[in-house]
Amino acid sequence: MSGTNIRSVISIGQQRITAHEFVYDTLRRAILSGALPGGARLVQADIASQLSVSTTPVREALRDLAAEGLVVFRAHTGAVVRALDFEELEELYDIRKALEPLAIQRATARITPEELAAASAVAKTMEQETDPAAWAALNRTFHGMLEEAANASFIHSVLKGVQDIAAIYVAHSLMRDPGRMAVGNREHRELLAALAKKDAAKATSILVQHLDETLRAVLRATSPDPEAAPSPLATSAQSRRVKAVT
Repeated sequence: MSGTNIRSVISIGQQRITAHEFVYDTLRRAILSGALPGGARLVQADIASQLSVSTTPVREALRDLAAEGLVVFRAHTGAVVRALDFEELEELYDIRKALEPLAIQRATARITPEELAAASAVAKTMEQETDPAAWAALNRTFHGMLEEAANASFIHSVLKGVQDIAAIYVAHSLMRDPGRMAVGNREHRELLAALAKKDAAKATSILVQHLDETLRAVLRATSPDPEAAPSPLATSAQSRRVKAVT
């Protein structure tokens, strides 16, 4: 983490409720924005010094981030930021495309007006958001709310872990292509409209297209060749050529 100023990512409007929440929010924003790149060591004493807190809330925040998959603990090294990997990315989206359509089909029949209104409120907040890291976090919340409406606890449990890790890929891609946020917002509006009409087929079609477009955007943004637009169906052999993209 040498030379990285994590204080630079503190939101101006960020409310410091507890030291733990403050550290967690700051580190999460730094990771999702790329200020803390993949493989960066997260030394508790250094973080505590930069954020003017004790090491206790830092240790707690690192554990929370590890539970989300954004941080990994390595023997003899300690906590490090999770590095991006093409093979992992494709596996994540294979899981999402297998389970999220099932969840959205269930949600179409079960979502309540209150749940739909809450998801719509998050979508509207996203339309006003210009910070890629914050948008990615809201995006995770939005999809999580729709899965909760499906009332499928096992599906939701699996997808939560997958989407937590996927958020770091989405945020990195948005840093390079902020225009993707506007596209994502439009797709979310279309999805909400289909849910409001109880049109499961339409909602599922929109969701699958949304996931495919997101994967293409992430692959394009993280490709070593910015002119290339890798297919979401890239082979594992191609993926292995670039194991780490940060």
